[in-house]
Amino acid sequence: MNDFFRLDNLVMQFGGLTAVKDFSIVIEPGELVGLIGPNGAGKTTVFNMITGFLTPTAGRVLWNGKDITGAPPHVVTAQGIARTFQNIRLFADMSVLENVMVSFHHTLQSRFWKAMLGFPSHRKEEARIEKEARGFLEELHLGHLADEKAGALPYGQQRRLEIARALATRPKLLLLDEPAAGMNPQETMELAQLVRDIRSRYRLTIFLIEHDMKFVMGLCERIKVLDYGITIAEGTPAEIQRHPDVIKAYLGEPKHA
Repeated sequence: MNDFFRLDNLVMQFGGLTAVKDFSIVIEPGELVGLIGPNGAGKTTVFNMITGFLTPTAGRVLWNGKDITGAPPHVVTAQGIARTFQNIRLFADMSVLENVMVSFHHTLQSRFWKAMLGFPSHRKEEARIEKEARGFLEELHLGHLADEKAGALPYGQQRRLEIARALATRPKLLLLDEPAAGMNPQETMELAQLVRDIRSRYRLTIFLIEHDMKFVMGLCERIKVLDYGITIAEGTPAEIQRHPDVIKAYLGEPKHA
């Protein structure tokens, strides 16, 4: 039986710098797994290798038994893997609704010339896409903002819009890169519940990066910890919280009198 999602000994080198070394993990369907570590630990680099923004120096990305190592981002997305970004990548001058609708481009059946000539089949497909996009916005509590410009939204709502756009690609695996960044405690708490809800509703597997330890510990079932590109711990939230190498990585060596 093939693993649902597996990373085998991923290595990413930039010149003489090894950003990630021998990173391996197996994630099963429906799991909610966290990846944590200090700034510069290599977490986003792992996500970039998974989603084709970087080609690993060594190692493999396996998806449903298929090797997708180094596949371009659009191919990875078409395979059922979607992501959000540490630095928000919305189309700021487009509406909230349009930002979600662009995620359906890979599902379009109509040819370009049909769109140009206004064929009924294209108009029907466009109406379907708009309806589905509005549904995702309602799910993320953004429906009332559909006609607003994405760039005008508060930071927390922009984060939610990124998630809505990722969901519109119909993923099986959702990668969230610091989804709670910039949010206040109330927004963070609401986001945690939202992540639980969308996992259940869309039967998602979720792999997330986050610096907010309360968010991670209260949400994830399993956590992996990176430090300087090297895995230093993996386990349940309770195991990670008391792991000496994790404490050292976050707090530094204890000072002796």
